[in-house]
Amino acid sequence: MPVLRFDSVSKVYPGPRTALEAVSFAMDAGEMVFVTGHSGAGKSTLLRLIHLAERPSRGTVLFDDRNLASVRGSAIARHRRDVGVVFQNHQLLTDRSVADNVALPLVLRGMKRAEIGKRVRSILERVGLGGRERALPEQLSAGEQQRVGIARAIVAEPTLLIADEPTGNLDPSLSTEIMALFAALPERGTSVLVASHDIALVKRMKKRVLVLANGQLEDDIAPEDLADA
Repeated sequence: MPVLRFDSVSKVYPGPRTALEAVSFAMDAGEMVFVTGHSGAGKSTLLRLIHLAERPSRGTVLFDDRNLASVRGSAIARHRRDVGVVFQNHQLLTDRSVADNVALPLVLRGMKRAEIGKRVRSILERVGLGGRERALPEQLSAGEQQRVGIARAIVAEPTLLIADEPTGNLDPSLSTEIMALFAALPERGTSVLVASHDIALVKRMKKRVLVLANGQLEDDIAPEDLADA
C-alpha cells in the first residue's frame, strides 16, 4: 500500500500563480524518493501539502490511505507526528539547548524522561553532534544547526520524513553522510522524500527521482535509468 499518493493535485496562489498543476504519483512504504527541479518548480509547495502547511486547490493527497482533506483541528497535530520535517531554515528554538530541541517530538508523545535522554544521545551521535547536547543553537554553525533539525525530524521514527534542501548548508562530505543516514531510514520503517536541486548528489544516491518543471510532473525516473537521465 502506498504511504503517500497525489491524485491530480494542483495548488494555485492568489495572483493567480500556479505552483502545482495536476501532479499525480504514488510512493510506497519503505521507499526513498527525490523531488528535483528548478527554483520555483513547486518542490517546497509539494512538501507543504504533505505536512498540512498548505491545502491543495484541486485534487487529493492521501497519506497512509487517509485523505488529508479530512484532517482538521486537533487531528493536524497527530498527523504531523507521523511526518518528520527537515526545514531549510532549521526552525530551532533559540532559547533551548540542542538536546531540548531534538527531544521535542518525544516530549509531545509523552515518552518517559530516561528513554528520551537515551534516544536523543543516540541520534545526536548518528548526526555527528555527540557531546553538543547542552549547546544553544546560536553557538552552532549553520551546518550544525541543520543537523540538529535533521536529528529532531527523525528521533521519533516517523512514518514519513520530508526534507527541503537538507544539504544546502553542508559541505560535500557531510552531505554524503547525511544522505546515507536518510537512505538507512527505510530499513527502520521510515519512508523518505527529499527535495533537492543538487543533481550530482541525487544521481549518486541511485534512488527514484520525480522531476518538477513549472509545477508539473515532467518525469518519474527509476533508479536504474538514472545513469542515462
